[in-house]
Amino acid sequence: MNHDSKIYVAGHTGLVGSAFLRKLQESGYRHIVTRVHCAVDLTTQSAVEQLFEQERPDCVILAAAKTGGIWANSHHPADFIYQNLAIQTNVIDQAWRSGVKHLLFLGSSCIYPRDCPQPIREEYLLSGPLEPTNEAYALAKIAGLKMCEAYNRQYGTRYLAVMPCNLYGPNDNYDLESSHVIPALIRKFHEAKIAKQSAVILWGTGTPRREFLHADDLAAACVLLMQQETVTAPLINIGAGQDLTIRELAELVRDVVGFKGEILLDTSKPDGTPQKLLNISKMKSLGWEPNIGLKAGLKSTYDEFCH
Repeated sequence: MNHDSKIYVAGHTGLVGSAFLRKLQESGYRHIVTRVHCAVDLTTQSAVEQLFEQERPDCVILAAAKTGGIWANSHHPADFIYQNLAIQTNVIDQAWRSGVKHLLFLGSSCIYPRDCPQPIREEYLLSGPLEPTNEAYALAKIAGLKMCEAYNRQYGTRYLAVMPCNLYGPNDNYDLESSHVIPALIRKFHEAKIAKQSAVILWGTGTPRREFLHADDLAAACVLLMQQETVTAPLINIGAGQDLTIRELAELVRDVVGFKGEILLDTSKPDGTPQKLLNISKMKSLGWEPNIGLKAGLKSTYDEFCH
């Protein structure tokens, strides 16, 4: 990938896709292709074919996906497995048919078994059962990774599959039924502060440990990967290198938002996987480190939410 490459960013309006757009533009990439969902439905094969015929990109960044937290994954598993399988199948196959040699597929750390040794190495994939609350999403993402592997082996492409930890940042989804934990907490604490409530309820026991990375740090890592011709292993973890409990995260978000009330635990709600800390030694060997600390990232994210 060079500065004259024509790069298609699928999902450019979302949390991850918009971070890619910012990073590519600030890095001097001049030929970026985007389409909003109402213009091209990536779950429809003919629409994807038409897009690639029109644009003929050199590189593809596949950040489009149906995502959500525990509640959304538990209640809409069919939507999660169908939509994600359809999007990635159409885009990856059409990229190959259009002669695209370089593609980057965004997965998720939930592809790994529920009870993995920590920190999680790439080779732990498929070594045990998945977390039931997000199994449908995880299976779709595993299929996308294996599709990249298969096309590389059969057709000589260089399709990479990165597995990030929990992400946050600008353009996140703050809908309480479908959001991930950080945007959900930001909204809950903000609305509680405005309403002068005495407490906010946190799902689960608060003990699971999670790792959080700002979307801009992920984008920087992925652009670096796309520039490295020597990186051929499809599966690469990208994370922050440290984690904290959900209770500790909630307390941090509470402080950033400025809510003065209590945090109450609803232990009838599911916790999900006990811990998901990624081994990021492969990325570190390329000279990459995350630059945005969690507290600073939360502050900037909350400022963006308020405006």
